[in-house]
Amino acid sequence: MTRADLGKHPEQVSAMFDRVAANYDRTNTLLSMGNAPLWRVATTRAVDPKPGERILDIAAGTGTSSASLARSGASVVAADFSPGMIEVGRRRQAHVQNLVFVEADAMRLPFDDDEFDAVTISFGLRNVSDPKQAIREFLRVTKPGGRLVICEFSHPQASLVRAGYGAYQRWVMPPLVKLSSSNDTAYEYLNESINAWPVQSELAAWLREAGWRDVAWRNLTLGVVALHRGRKPLAAAAGSPE
Repeated sequence: MTRADLGKHPEQVSAMFDRVAANYDRTNTLLSMGNAPLWRVATTRAVDPKPGERILDIAAGTGTSSASLARSGASVVAADFSPGMIEVGRRRQAHVQNLVFVEADAMRLPFDDDEFDAVTISFGLRNVSDPKQAIREFLRVTKPGGRLVICEFSHPQASLVRAGYGAYQRWVMPPLVKLSSSNDTAYEYLNESINAWPVQSELAAWLREAGWRDVAWRNLTLGVVALHRGRKPLAAAAGSPE
């Protein structure tokens, strides 16, 4: 079976997601114990899409999050580097008029500078081999004053919750994956990548280091997931502060 490792080689990660694309949404809903739709609602509200805006949804997978954003009337580009995911997404979201799919690498986005009013990525940043480079790319393609929203697995801060979540990852998740996915070994990488991911404050520091302003985060589901936000600085006028 195809799976990636923490080296996160793009070809391995892409092939892994190609293989799980058909059952990806169903498996996510099951593994999240039904929380995945709630996380999507929270992310959509944080992005706050408006009619006429242009929004980039990176690591969009099958476009479930992209379709949620597009319901606002915004023009949404769903970008993913897995051809298999894009194929499934185009088929499932064919009825959404203001949504297009593009194959793209988060570290080398095929878009112009200052192109999008908002950029968002859900459960994809930890799969990028150089997430700091991706964060800089997000900044490049965002319009001055535009916003970034990252929804990603994180680390519960309460010790009791951490212990319970660890037990779930070790004992409950594996049999659930076997029931719902055709590639259960790929989901071993899921746990590995979550446990190796930085804590909330460290990711926030990465955003500030890249140049994002007004960086903040809030925990969802007791810190199992965290929602990070930032804003691209406005272009400073000549002779005046930003």
